[in-house]
Amino acid sequence: MNNNSDRSSINLNVRGILPSATLRINELSNKLKSEGKEIFKLGLGQSPFPVPEVVVESLRQHAHEKDYLPVMGLMALRQSIAEYMSRVQHISRRAEDIIIGPGSKELLFIMQMAYYGDLLIPRPSWVSYAPQARLLGRSVYWLPTGPENNWQLTADELDLVCRDDPTRPRILILNYPSNPTGCTYTDDQLLELAYVARKYNIVLLSDEIYGETRYDGEHKSIARYYPEGTIISTGLSKWCGAGGWRLGAFIFPQELKPLQEAMAIIASETFTATSAPIQYAAIRAFQGGEEIDNYLATSRRVLAALGEFIYTKLSQMQVKLNRPEGGFYVFPDFDHYRQDLAKHNILTSASLCNRLLEDTGIAMLPASDFGFTPDTLISRIAFVDFDGQAAIQAADSIGNDTPLDESFIIENCPKIATALTKMEAWFKGL
Repeated sequence: MNNNSDRSSINLNVRGILPSATLRINELSNKLKSEGKEIFKLGLGQSPFPVPEVVVESLRQHAHEKDYLPVMGLMALRQSIAEYMSRVQHISRRAEDIIIGPGSKELLFIMQMAYYGDLLIPRPSWVSYAPQARLLGRSVYWLPTGPENNWQLTADELDLVCRDDPTRPRILILNYPSNPTGCTYTDDQLLELAYVARKYNIVLLSDEIYGETRYDGEHKSIARYYPEGTIISTGLSKWCGAGGWRLGAFIFPQELKPLQEAMAIIASETFTATSAPIQYAAIRAFQGGEEIDNYLATSRRVLAALGEFIYTKLSQMQVKLNRPEGGFYVFPDFDHYRQDLAKHNILTSASLCNRLLEDTGIAMLPASDFGFTPDTLISRIAFVDFDGQAAIQAADSIGNDTPLDESFIIENCPKIATALTKMEAWFKGL
């Protein structure tokens, strides 16, 4: 069989889709690094912090667990997550309302497979939401946001897309604190969105994987305001530093039990169950306690200081961006340099990122990976290229009453400080 015949047999929904942008940039960064080039890994959004030792110890103790677990997940873990939701978000859910998967990414995919409806995504959004819908042949509607409203979806924009066909099945994804912007919603914004979602009977997936990284520790789930229609997505990858452990959870209201059961059917025919040792260890993560509370408080403190440092440095470069409120991302707009970039035939966010990587070793992602047209000169920076363990220890030694200033960043996050210096010099040299 020739190559053309091989290609023609590939599912049309798959053809033309590239591997995940975040994974591509990470693999490219590692390749360039292995070739001896100095690389500043600001592309992949992987938590720099270690998994809390009490959780690692729990994994050691359960490494022998080898049996298949229930498709929905280990009941003790589901109970632990239900208690976590009650303790942290004051939301009442039962263990039976939760499904565990090998990462929230997989759960999102099978949810879209189980529910036949359009996907509504605020622009910008995480890189995998839309490609997953495309793989399944679903329609995607991008909902506009802008820096003037902190990159948040407004209730009016949501109402506008729904009003002409009010009974159409729809899934809306809200991700906050946001990947890629670092911004989050106020209580009033969540209330207004909840009102519109209820009006149109929207299934709302609230992707709260970064909830525990909100710098002020005051994350609130929209499920408080739209409990009957909201599925909460969470996991271990961001707040617990365990991305490679691949454990996610969807938390359902009882009103959406049929969707949860449909997802379980698909799970039984696909991934079967999530890794047993990881599920046992995750129980300890969601139980919380003083050690994990301290870990979260210190990691938030470090991220908040880094976010402020980057916001200040980029603003001084005439780069427009919103001050981050959680997570480890900023979404800077380099439009100030458009004419200078054009002189070097840099006309798109992708060419900007490629050229910056080639010239300086700084890896970041273009806005075109997050739903924007190619000519939008915005990128996503993930400020994660530092030793998280050392930064936590240094912050703890300073004490909570002392601000983590620029000298702390330069000493404990030197690659990020150096990357910004190199970036500034590169733009000045255009």
